[in-house]
This record gives sequence, structure tokens and C-alpha cells, in this order.
Amino acid sequence: MWYYVLNPLGEEFLDNRSSLPVIILGGIVAAAFLLMLWASSGDSAIMDELAHIPAGYSYLNNLDYRLNPEHPPLVKVLAAFPLTFLDLYFPTDNDAWRKDVNGQWAVGADFLYGSGNDADYIVRSARILPMVLTLFLIILVYVWAAEILGRWWALLPALFFGLSPTVLAHGHYVTTDIGATFGVVLATYLFVKFLLSPSVFRLIVAGIGFGVGELTKFSTVLLVPYFLILIILFFIWTVVRDWNKTENDSRIKRFSVRAWRYLRSTIAIFAIGYIAIVYPVYALFTLNYPAQKQTTDTEFILTSFASGPTPAGQLCKPVRCLADVDIWMTKNPITKPFAEYLLGVLMVLQRSSGGNTAYFLGEVSAAGSPLYFPTVYLLKEPLPSLIVVLLAGIFAIFAFIKNVAGGIKKSLKSLFDFIGRNFAGFSMFVFVIFYWVYSVKSPLNIGVRHLLPTFPFVYIISVAAIKKLLANGENGIGGAREKLERFLKPGIIFVIVFWFALEAAFSAPYFLSYFNEIGGGVYGGYKYVTDSNYDWGQDLIRLKEFVENYKEIDPVRSSRASGPEGTPRLRSGSATSNGIDKIAVDYFGGGNPKYSLGEKEIDWSSSKGNPAEKGIYWLAVSVNTLQSAIQPLAPGQRRNPEDEYRWLTSLRPPKKGMGELPGPNFIVGTSIFVYKL
Repeated sequence: MWYYVLNPLGEEFLDNRSSLPVIILGGIVAAAFLLMLWASSGDSAIMDELAHIPAGYSYLNNLDYRLNPEHPPLVKVLAAFPLTFLDLYFPTDNDAWRKDVNGQWAVGADFLYGSGNDADYIVRSARILPMVLTLFLIILVYVWAAEILGRWWALLPALFFGLSPTVLAHGHYVTTDIGATFGVVLATYLFVKFLLSPSVFRLIVAGIGFGVGELTKFSTVLLVPYFLILIILFFIWTVVRDWNKTENDSRIKRFSVRAWRYLRSTIAIFAIGYIAIVYPVYALFTLNYPAQKQTTDTEFILTSFASGPTPAGQLCKPVRCLADVDIWMTKNPITKPFAEYLLGVLMVLQRSSGGNTAYFLGEVSAAGSPLYFPTVYLLKEPLPSLIVVLLAGIFAIFAFIKNVAGGIKKSLKSLFDFIGRNFAGFSMFVFVIFYWVYSVKSPLNIGVRHLLPTFPFVYIISVAAIKKLLANGENGIGGAREKLERFLKPGIIFVIVFWFALEAAFSAPYFLSYFNEIGGGVYGGYKYVTDSNYDWGQDLIRLKEFVENYKEIDPVRSSRASGPEGTPRLRSGSATSNGIDKIAVDYFGGGNPKYSLGEKEIDWSSSKGNPAEKGIYWLAVSVNTLQSAIQPLAPGQRRNPEDEYRWLTSLRPPKKGMGELPGPNFIVGTSIFVYKL
């Protein structure tokens, strides 16, 4: 790929021994780090960080896992490691820690905002190692892509992943989605390596990689069925490959022994991961978790799981048996660590089945929609990379149709030949299909971030298809081929790369709110979907700056610094007033308005009515809260009338259209609407 762009520089730049690909990769990694650092310095704590940061600190500092059991520890512990070098107070003396069941939100609020600690410094420090993990993931994507595509073409998926606004957004937060992506890519890479070239060493390394993956996020439990699917497909391929090479009377024995070896190796990989990696980590971090409290916490959390506890004297129902076994395991010191791991898995299953109330495409619903993930992906993926993915998909479809047209026998032979030559790419394709089917069927629709584990694989297999497509273009003759090679190929690649880089640059530092041009851009995506796709509470620090720096806006000057449809954003005009002395705040996120704004902040909600009636003439509302309060409800959904901001919509009727809201006087960052009443 880069051959066509860099060809004018000379062949010496394109030699396989050239260090230029590594230099370019270093530039991508450096750019990603600087962009994430910029965003991190201005973003307040997002919702999940309020739970994850204190939880990780308690694992390291207290060796106690009572907080946030619904997520594995790896990312949280990485985030908390720099905090152990600070002189911090952790509130182990309050009731939320001592008595509450999973009192993560209360303990988090006390740790960050109520204990005399510097909350903003804690949050920024906790984000350092998650950002480093993101950089390692970019390098890992390049390494695997280079093995499949070559050192130059591998730069394209590394660029798409490393400068993806979605990756840059979640890469600088203390959340588990980038961690899960790292775990999936690492575990799959090592597992495929073992399949293609088995050895005891590769088996052990694959087991370690699997264990690391299981410590990132509980959705990586899907690696278990995924690896089983891969081993079955790989076994079938080897049988087809060796069928005619094996004598008739030896086939059953040979292939049965092979099947047992594959199954045994896969079980060994799972065992190594869980016994050598997961168990010791959970054993360490549950060391000081009192056994009695772990049992009572587990019983309480699983009270409603699978229709509730099994009545005395009755056998448990199949799914409920998992909860009963988990509770039993908490009472045994040997199985206690695995009990905490299993609790997290069951909590994820329980939450996934319950859905999540959120705004999506004009209505508020908790039911989930099969259109959710395809829609948010198409709206939030940058158009240049989306074009590459779509072109690759079209090329693959045409190739499939061409093979089928050649007859079933020929198409099957072509498929098996392809798997043999490209099993790594085929394994990526299987994961993408498997994970997307699972995600589309899930009612837990809370963000495109849940698709992140598929991003590296989508980019690699898409670029592989484009590489083949462009290579096929060289089959022309004479001048036509020469023109295509000299002008069309480098031109297309340059436009894609340059356009993609601009998307990342122009969306900075508001990566979380990024939507492509079809989705309304950074300032318009909230009309389609909110929650972690757009507003996770990241703009509270910017609200603080706005309140501190605001002076009455000169209309002429404000028109030069405006948001969507002329809405002014964070600029000062001529000083014709004393600024903002009080502001009502209805905030969604992991920050604390009182901590940030002090006495100027008045906690508010729709049910309190118009703050102007109480002498407060400024109102700041998170866009996620507004959309959930104002937009129509899905059938069967309920909402209290007093929570619908009817007084605001009567003062400023929203425009008709998808997700329109009452027009604000200012937009702070991208996600906080400010009204001067």
C-alpha cells in the first residue's frame, strides 16, 4: 500500500530491511498518545471511572474485591498503580465500604470528592497506564497485520485503529473496553500461532494470553466458545487436506487421535489461563475480603438471578444452579477466588438480560434494538475507514458470487484453499461474525465501545481485501495499467489516509462525541443516540471554566465562535456583566458539580421546576439527561411527568426533527447545554 505513496522516494525506502515502516508506526503511536493526553487533560471523570478508579485502588491498597465485581481487575489495577505512590486517603471507615453491598458509587464519590484528595489529579494519573495499554495494542495490531499483509500495508490498519476517534476516546479512560480489545487480540493471536505451529511452549504462551484476556472484561468469556469453533474449523480443514493422503483403513484412527489432541490442547490452554493466571490474581485481590461478607454480598447480588434462590428441598433450575454453586464456592477458602470471578460473569449475564434505558433514534427505550450496533457503527466510524470496509465487503461478495458460479465443488475447494493460506485472517472473520451476532441480539445497548474488540480484525481483513483488489488491477495491459498504478492507486490511498488523519485532528479533544459527517459531526450526534456514544459526563471541567470565565457575550464576537446552528461556545465577549454567580446543574457523569463549581453550583433536576423562580437564572443540563427526559417513549416504557422538563420545552419549544432539543444559549464542550433563563 505505502509502496504506491512512497514510490517516488526511491526503491531503497521500500526494501524490507528499511526502518521507515517502524518510524511511521512510531509516528502513529506518538500521535495517538499526544491526542489522548490532550483529551485526558480536559475531560472530567466519566461515569464508569467513578467506580473503576476507587475499585482498582482498593484491590492494590487493601487486597479486597468488594467493589465493582462485575468487571475483572486488570485495567483497574493498571490505572490504580500510579496512585499507590500518592499520599491518598481511602474511606474504609464509612458505611458504604463497611456495610453496603458493592457500594462502588458512594465509595467512589467519597474517595475522589469527599476525602480531601485532589480528584482531578487522581483521574489524570489513573489514565496514564490505560493509555499506555492502548499504545501497546496499536503495536500489536501492526505486528499481526504485518505478518499477514507485509510491513507497509500493515501501517494502514494500525493507522485506522490508532487514530480512530472511538479508540482515542476510550483509550484515555479507566474503562474495560480497550482492555477487552487488547485481551481478545492477544489471546487470538497466540492461539492461532499455536494452531499453525504447535509446540509445548506455544501452548503455554497461548494459555497465558487467554488468561490475560479473561482479566480484561467478562465479555471475553466468549473466547471459550470462539476458540472451540476455531479448533473445530481447523480440524475439519486438516481432515479435508489429508483425506486423500490417508489410507481408507487408517482414516478413523488417524483423525480421531488428531481430534483428541486438538481438544486436549484447547482444554489445556483454558486450564492454564484460569488456573495459572486468573486464579492467582483473584486470590491476591480477595485476600482481605472477609469470607462472611463475600458470601452475604454474593447472596444479595444474585437474589434475583434466574428467578431467585432455590427453595429448600428442591433441585435448582439449570441456570440458577450457577448462582447456587457460586454462593457455595464463597464458603470455601480454596474456591473463594473463583467464586468472585464467577460472580462477575453472572452479574454481566444478569445485566445483559435486563437491557439499559437510553435514547436511540427518536425514542427512549430499555428493550434494545437489533439496529442499534449497526446504526451507531455507521454513524460513528470515520467515513474514510468506512469506505475501505464497505469496498472490501463488496469485493468479498463479488468474489464469493464468482466462486459459487463456478460450481459447488470448485467453490468449496477455493474456500478450503483460502483457509489454508489465510487461517489467521479467517479466524478474524469468524470472530467478527460471532461477536457481531452476539452484540446485535443483546438488549444491552450502551455504546459502540462494545464493538471495539472487532475493530482491529475488521481493519486488517478489510485492508487485506483492498490489497488484493488493487493487486488484481495490475492485470491490465500497457498504458491502462501504468496509469492506474501511477495515479489512481496512490491518489486513492493518499486521500484515504489524509482524510482519516483530518477526522482525528478536527475531532480533538472531543473524541467521545465524534460522529462522522452523516451522523452530524461532533456537535450533532446527540440527535441520534447518546449515553457513552456522546455524553458520559466528560465536560464538567469545561463547565467550570465556562462559569469562571463567562462575561456577557458581544453578539458580533460570539458569532465568530459558535457551535451548531450558531450556538455560542465557551468564548468571552465584552465585559458588560459580573458573570455567573449561581447556576443550576443537572449533570450526568462521574464528576462532582459541587466539587468543581463550589458555592456557585445548585443541584437541580426537572422535578424542581424553573430555577429562575428561585432567583437562579442559569441552567446547565447534560444532553444525555435531556434526551432521556424529553424524547418520546417506546411502547411500554414509563417516565414520571415531572421528570420530563416540560417547563423548559414550554419556554423553548424544540424544533421538529430527529432528537431535537430546546435551543441552548451555549454548548459547553459538546455535551452540556447551558440556558440563560
